[in-house]
Order: sequence, then structure tokens, then C-alpha cells
Amino acid sequence: MRRLGLTALLVLSACSSAPERTEPVESPPSAPRAGGYYKDDGPGDNPPPNLSAIPDAEPRREPLHRWANRPYTVFGKGYTPMSTVQPYKEQGIASWYGKKFHGQKTSSGEIYDMYKMSAAHKTLPIPSYARVTNLANGRSVVVRINDRGPFHSNRIIDLSYAAAHRLGYITAGSARVEVESVLPPGEGENKAGGGVFVQVGAFSSRGNAEDLRAKVAAQLAALADKVEVLSLDNLWRLHVGPYDTQDAARAVAQSIEAELNLKGFLVVR
Repeated sequence: MRRLGLTALLVLSACSSAPERTEPVESPPSAPRAGGYYKDDGPGDNPPPNLSAIPDAEPRREPLHRWANRPYTVFGKGYTPMSTVQPYKEQGIASWYGKKFHGQKTSSGEIYDMYKMSAAHKTLPIPSYARVTNLANGRSVVVRINDRGPFHSNRIIDLSYAAAHRLGYITAGSARVEVESVLPPGEGENKAGGGVFVQVGAFSSRGNAEDLRAKVAAQLAALADKVEVLSLDNLWRLHVGPYDTQDAARAVAQSIEAELNLKGFLVVR
């Protein structure tokens, strides 16, 4: 469910060596149900007594991993991780992973500890931080993203056993959650050339990016002096901004989507 397959191992030099989890199984009828975990996985035999008191991960500024944020392919599908820590929010299904991977290397090369507040995500930067909220009960935790996955089609994040325990879905095995990036202190503060931007396109051709810039400027005249084309990570990106706050940038993104049917997302530079 979480681990990278052979294809991804050839792309990412620092990634998991643990086997794939492919089929969910439940405990035998005679045993207490331990959750919808995968074959040979599950809670540890001797969990610490203070699982409910394990604190959230504490966001801090860290350099992004050199290898774990490169584009990669798993099961024939390509993924492009975010190259910067930036605002992000999504709702979907969260799963969890436990003893089968405890002590194995994550995609960052760190050792997975099922009793720490960590998570695997397909595209959030490694390392970065996210707040995960169980939409059924309102419980939230902050986790550190240090792994890739899950690659099951309907799941957006794979939490550590400790994080899933705090959110109250160990027995269920999965839960519908909201995942929102948490910026470390000081990240996103305005500096020279910095601020919060709305990215509305990314192209391999500068000409295509310039065409979109002209369209945005023509149809939304108030944004004409805030639209720029810049080269980042071998792509020509169209950014609108800067704005002092995420709320201000988000309002502009909504206007662009309403007027031009272009769905943008926020980027902190």
C-alpha cells in the first residue's frame, strides 16, 4: 500500500526496501479485530503505554531531501513531488501502516518508527509537515512527511500507527480525512521577491506560458501587473502575486477559477 515498487526504486536512490502490501486482510474470527491493515502487518506486540500522549510533530525549517523529491513512477503512473513547501489542502481516505514496516527505511532514508507522528504522501515535499483531521470525529494531528505512498488508488495519505491511533481509526483501518500543509515558523514571510503566489499553469514551452499570461492579463485587468512567467525546475510557470497572506492569494485563485476556469494553487516563494 505504501512502499515503492521496483520501478520507483530505480528512480529514487533513497527509498523503501520493504515489500508492497497488496491485499487487505482482517484478523481471524476468533481473534479481536485489529483493524483493516494489510497481510502480515498490524499493531506491534508491545506498544508503548502512552500512545494517546505522543505529541504532534513540531514543524521546523528543514532542507528538502536531495533525491526523494524527484519525479518517479510506480505501477506505470508518474508522480511529480512538490519542489517547495507550499500551501496544500485535500480531502480523501487515509490508511495506516505498522509493524511490517517498523524499522525499515522510508523514501527519505530515515528509519520508519510506527510510534512517531509521521506519514507517507505521494507528492508533498520530503520532509514537510501536515495537519490531518479525521472528518468523522474532528480529531487532528500534525505529522512529518518522510515517505512516499500510498499507491492504492483511493487513498491520499498513509499515517503511522501512532498518528492513526490519535485520530481514532485504528480499528476501522481507514478514515476520511482532510490533509493541510503546515508551514514552519517563518516560512512564507515576505522577503525581497517573496510572498504568496497563485500558480495557474506550468509549461515546457515558454511560448505557451506567455500566451496564458496574456490571456489572464487581458481578461482580468486588475491582475495585469501581477502576472509573471518564470523558469522553475525546468518548467515555465505562470505566477500571480505576490500577496501578503494565504487568504488574499486564495481569494485571487477563486476569482481566476470563476472567470477563466483555471484552477490555481498557492505557492510560497
